[in-house]
Amino acid sequence: MSDALYERYKDALRRGHLATQRGRHDAALAAYVEAATIAPERALPHTSIGTASLRLGHAADALNAFDSALDRSPVDERALAGRAEALVALRRSSEAAATLDALSVAQEADGRPVDALDSARWALELAESRSRRRAVERLVGHLRKVAGDAPVQAALARALHLLERTSVVPPDSEERPAVLPETDEATVALMVAADAPGPSVDPLRLIEEAESAIEAGDVDASRDGLLRAARLLDEAGYSDAALDACYEALALAPDDPDLHLVLADLYLDRGWGLLAADKVVLLGRMADLSGDVGTGERVRDLARRRMADDVRVRDLLG
Repeated sequence: MSDALYERYKDALRRGHLATQRGRHDAALAAYVEAATIAPERALPHTSIGTASLRLGHAADALNAFDSALDRSPVDERALAGRAEALVALRRSSEAAATLDALSVAQEADGRPVDALDSARWALELAESRSRRRAVERLVGHLRKVAGDAPVQAALARALHLLERTSVVPPDSEERPAVLPETDEATVALMVAADAPGPSVDPLRLIEEAESAIEAGDVDASRDGLLRAARLLDEAGYSDAALDACYEALALAPDDPDLHLVLADLYLDRGWGLLAADKVVLLGRMADLSGDVGTGERVRDLARRRMADDVRVRDLLG
């Protein structure tokens, strides 16, 4: 790029930044598009186009711009954060969570564990999974070793508020191994050794059938099998395994209300009242907005049965 062209590029960026500061996002967008035209190989103008588009409410255009920036700079943190925000606006929560996973990894590699924890926590909020919960727990354990300045303590408080546990994985201990599907044999042994008789239907067989169904491309059958397995494991007293089965199913059907209702029940069983309340309230609102009367009734039935005294669901119960 010649010196004259580079000066034009810098001037376009400068005009875009000034317009942004003044709240003139249309003008900012035009300036950033000009910068991208001058230097299409650079990530910065595309990231800036994405940010301006978001502020104008054009989430799809913003997503395209952030993707263009990441094509040029795959670990651009501003582009990753913006992409996640655009996907949230487009109600593509699972993809947003995956983007935040990548952002958290980049932030941790850059020596910023506080930011990494916040990104991992947001990913877990958007799309629950066993691996995301462990990522949050691991970062919490790491930050607990750090001198407790205000940003560290605030990040820990936000993460622990989400996890709502009396303790997290101790810094010097190994992470709890997953029960399903990696240690199915151990789960079988536990069920055989239990004093109470096991369920009449083998949940592990359901999980095997669900895995076969997904290999055959039958997502609905796989989801249904995992959901039944989760309920049976919970009834048998294996709440960790039940949670794992739910998380496996959520990867297939992240918007399935029945899965989220089972998760709310499991959270209540484990004493995670805050997580359960947040989930129940959100499910109730979504059901009302979509006109899904059946889901709304199931949500309110759960709230009445198990959360009648919880002020957080008072509005839901009327």
